[in-house]
Amino acid sequence: MTLTSANPARQTADALVVAVASSPAGPRLVGADWLPAETVEQVTGLAGVLGITGAADEVRRLPAAGRIAAKTVVLTGVGALEGAAPDTETLRRAAGAALRELTGATSVAVALPAEDAEQVAAVAEGALFGAYAYTRYRSADAADAGAPAAEITVLTPRARDKAVTKALARAEVLAAAVHGVRDLVNAAPNDLYPAAFADAAKAAVKDTGAKGVKVTVLDEKALAAGGYGGILGVGQGSARPPRLVKVSYSPSRPAAKVALVGKGITFDSGGISIKPAAGMDAMKSDMAGAAAVLHTVLAAARLELPVAVTGWLCLAENMPSGTAQRPSDVLTIRGGKTVEVLNTDAEGRLVMADGLVAAVEEKPDVVLDIATLTGAQLVALGPRVSAVMGDDATRTEVVDAAGAAGEAFWPMPLPADLRAGLKSKVADIANIGDRFGGMLTAGLFLQEFVGSTPWAHLDIAGPAFNEKAPFGYTPAGGTGVGVRTLLALIEARAIR
Repeated sequence: MTLTSANPARQTADALVVAVASSPAGPRLVGADWLPAETVEQVTGLAGVLGITGAADEVRRLPAAGRIAAKTVVLTGVGALEGAAPDTETLRRAAGAALRELTGATSVAVALPAEDAEQVAAVAEGALFGAYAYTRYRSADAADAGAPAAEITVLTPRARDKAVTKALARAEVLAAAVHGVRDLVNAAPNDLYPAAFADAAKAAVKDTGAKGVKVTVLDEKALAAGGYGGILGVGQGSARPPRLVKVSYSPSRPAAKVALVGKGITFDSGGISIKPAAGMDAMKSDMAGAAAVLHTVLAAARLELPVAVTGWLCLAENMPSGTAQRPSDVLTIRGGKTVEVLNTDAEGRLVMADGLVAAVEEKPDVVLDIATLTGAQLVALGPRVSAVMGDDATRTEVVDAAGAAGEAFWPMPLPADLRAGLKSKVADIANIGDRFGGMLTAGLFLQEFVGSTPWAHLDIAGPAFNEKAPFGYTPAGGTGVGVRTLLALIEARAIR
């Protein structure tokens, strides 16, 4: 990706992307007064015939017919505008939608409003998020046909400003992190099991070349010696044993110390409490939280943020077998608290409990956990809005970071009255409570393992994996949700 302040009409590329807004009077071009009059007339005069409305996520292509240097003009919708220019998330989504559609184009120039560093960052992020394809299991021909653009140029009058070039560099790091998460989530579970995930974490650290990053892997023997009963209990039904991976970034003089804990169930069959067959294929995505944690730590390191960040990847495969844990088993979590397992499909909170205890032992300033934890999150908020629970201050901090990053996180409560549903007749706590308020009950369960440490729980069950059609910069499959919010929070901590 490069920046240029050249005249967009003279920019040589396979495609030139411009914004079009919707209005009662018909579609109108945004920030494209440099376009030839003939092209403008074609857009406005033939909008109905060409199917151009300016609606969000709408992408239309027109031949340039030699009027500009690019081969085609690509119109990307920004919807109805309240002001003169789209907001940053609208820009992000419009750029992403265009690049997502432009497979097969080698070079793309993006001429959306980009008057300052904030707008440039949004356009660059959206374009890079949209220019993604997962081709690991495709034949070479199919992979080539669906390849995203290899060269992206963002047109801005501020191309030489230091703030703008810095924003572009951050966008590239952020996009690499999001793509890394998507790649892990999209991987087949026969290739990405706990030990393979641990190896992938080590390889990712090596490939980024980030300074000050260390990886420690606990295998099943080390987990047993350390008293990690939750991770071991969930993983004991699989022929492929669990792992706990610690990825730590330690700058020389950290302004803050942040711990991240990620759920990494590489495949969730439900265990003995087995899930219905329909939709079980999506359960390869149950490790999206751990993937987000891994790549957030690496992004913080690549950006050389003055914050110590430690990530805990709680990795297990939840399978039914003769060795699997049973409903009514009692597990001892690290630190000594016992849990009665009433449902083996409520396994994520068990591995997360171990990870939270380990994280809190190192006395961070704040601990954030992220997990595809409950189907109740989907019931409450749908497939595109994540939930956040925790103490009031940390929960607000996460929501603010999400707003700055362009991700949708909604604050949810932790009602004290629901805690009674987690009472066990034989252990300190049960792993499930009453049917209603299941997302909140899961948060209350996790709260038991953080003590007085400032903490927030991010439930990304729906947004982590898009089972429907792509939209904006979001592809089908793994989305990479959470990385942007976590990184924005870490950056905010750096300047507190």
